[in-house]
Amino acid sequence: MKFSAYHQTTETLSARIGQLTGISLTDEELAQAWKTIFSCIDLTTLEATDNDERIRLLCNQALDFAGSGKNVSVAAICVYMPFVALGSSLLKNSGIQVATVSCSFPSGQLPLHLKLAETLWAADQGADEIDMVISRGLMLAGNHDAIYEEVKAVKAACGKAHLKVILETGELAKPEIIRKASELALLAGADFLKTSTGKVQPAATPEAAVVMLETIGEYYQITGRKVGFKPAGGIAEPETALIYYKLVKGILGEEWLNPKLFRIGASRLASRVFDLIR
Repeated sequence: MKFSAYHQTTETLSARIGQLTGISLTDEELAQAWKTIFSCIDLTTLEATDNDERIRLLCNQALDFAGSGKNVSVAAICVYMPFVALGSSLLKNSGIQVATVSCSFPSGQLPLHLKLAETLWAADQGADEIDMVISRGLMLAGNHDAIYEEVKAVKAACGKAHLKVILETGELAKPEIIRKASELALLAGADFLKTSTGKVQPAATPEAAVVMLETIGEYYQITGRKVGFKPAGGIAEPETALIYYKLVKGILGEEWLNPKLFRIGASRLASRVFDLIR
């Protein structure tokens, strides 16, 4: 398939963002938005200091949310690979997914056969979802075939696990490069497009989100296949999360506003949104 030419500039993106996020919500719509946002959170810890105890605390936090009586739950936890089996055990039968990161996260600087070995091991450990990083150096060098083949091979290595493809949009920077990376990931079989690792600044931005969402929308119109979207990195406040909620709703529609097609990677956000749910 062939995507249309893409001509968004910083100025046109800013105007689009203002148009989509400037729409006010009624009290009832806002209450529903907080519930939806919470249900789409990937409760995340990806720190060098992570250990079994920290993962137990994270899983207990997720389970406490689910058992609170508010009838809401985060979508997943996201942890480094060594903790996938522990997370899967602690969250068994909870409905909360276990996600992990792969492909030499966050740099992406490993030979492909080692990235595939990582991914195969993560899937074997029981990961429900795998968030891979693309090789941004190859993308910036214009080696599009290598990016396509990388994502396609990693998707195959995931087995039954869903694949989220992290573009690291802060490093790709230009709208036309973010657009091309999105196209390649979609064509190679991505189940989700994800903005960032959270380890690079800028991380998630509304501008990158619009480019990615518009590409997902065009892909859906051509193929009929729905692919999800996940902003991640620096989303700590409910008001920031609401921006991405409005962008998804405005570009892709309400049918994307569910955990199967919309996620937010965050750690501090969950408690803050939870407090807004009545």
